[in-house]
Amino acid sequence: MAAAMSIAATTCCSSPFPAKPSRHIAAYSRAPRLPLPRPAWRRSLLAASLPASRLRLRPRTSLSASPAAAHDYEFTDTTGEVELRLDIGKLGIESSRDVFVDVDDTSLLIRAKSDGTLRTLMNVGTLFDRVKSSETIWFIDEDQLVVNLKKVEQELKWPDIDESWKSLTAGITQLLTGISIHIVGDSTDINEAVAKEIAEGIGYLPVCTSELLESATQKSVDTWVAAEGVDSVAEAECVVLESLSSHVRTVVATLGGKQGAASRFDKWQYLHSGFTVWLSVSEAGDEASAKEEARRSVSTGSVAYAKADVVVKLGGWDPEYTQAVAQGCLVALKQLTLADKKLAGKKSLYIRLGCRGDWPNIEPPGWDPQSDAPPTNI
Repeated sequence: MAAAMSIAATTCCSSPFPAKPSRHIAAYSRAPRLPLPRPAWRRSLLAASLPASRLRLRPRTSLSASPAAAHDYEFTDTTGEVELRLDIGKLGIESSRDVFVDVDDTSLLIRAKSDGTLRTLMNVGTLFDRVKSSETIWFIDEDQLVVNLKKVEQELKWPDIDESWKSLTAGITQLLTGISIHIVGDSTDINEAVAKEIAEGIGYLPVCTSELLESATQKSVDTWVAAEGVDSVAEAECVVLESLSSHVRTVVATLGGKQGAASRFDKWQYLHSGFTVWLSVSEAGDEASAKEEARRSVSTGSVAYAKADVVVKLGGWDPEYTQAVAQGCLVALKQLTLADKKLAGKKSLYIRLGCRGDWPNIEPPGWDPQSDAPPTNI
């Protein structure tokens, strides 16, 4: 089975198996909730388990990255435009009339007629970002075909021409600016597999709240749930998230199910310190239905996960395709941060003010979340 993904107009990702990943992206934000009282005894219990030197990482269950295809072109990114240079000297192209460059805002197709045969030289289904197709310039320079594309987002640095896993992992960090990523959803195993894949790809530290909780208590989450119930575990995970909220460049996998803090509306105070991604397995029969399902989840707010910044809808789960799911998450986050260029800075401000629960309408310094005073947002 393969995990194909799409991210709908309210930032959701859908994918029936076994299709090739496809992507449709947008973003949303949610009203804040007041913070919970902070259980000091649990904070003290978990503090000792938080240093990075004591993190226990489970073996990876995801597919290792496949080797990158050999490049037969030169790629250059300059301010405002990107340039491709393809070697065509051996193709026997007689004139520019034998070259056909078809480009729209998100794709590029280059073909050439050689020995009476029309050959495809390059077919990029999804460019790294949008271009101004009407301003495309191409010409032949000795033995090279040169194509200049004007970028829509002029300050965005393109690692390569296409929106591949390699390009996304290299290019997304300029948009995240160190803000952490939180993976939420009903399955702890899925959350952890995808979080570790993303962390390895972008060079962030992978953190699993389940491992921190188990390290601190010396018992499994399942044993804890059986002994004390799901409420106790969710409360403890919230304390872990509080401790992690001031950290940067981490990808945090949260607990799935009712024992997870993310499944509760009143425990998102510290999750808002990072970019949150909801991984949701869809029962929809096709991509369009899955996108509509995601829109309904977001618009109705029927589950706490709908407070996430982006939603990735999956048509099923197979650990072999963890990287495909992780790539869908990065596509969504790229489009989210490009759509709202102030979002990363707003997350940073929320962290600096202490993650007081006033997301997304951040109150001035000195605001007390327990006060009855009316809000006066920044």
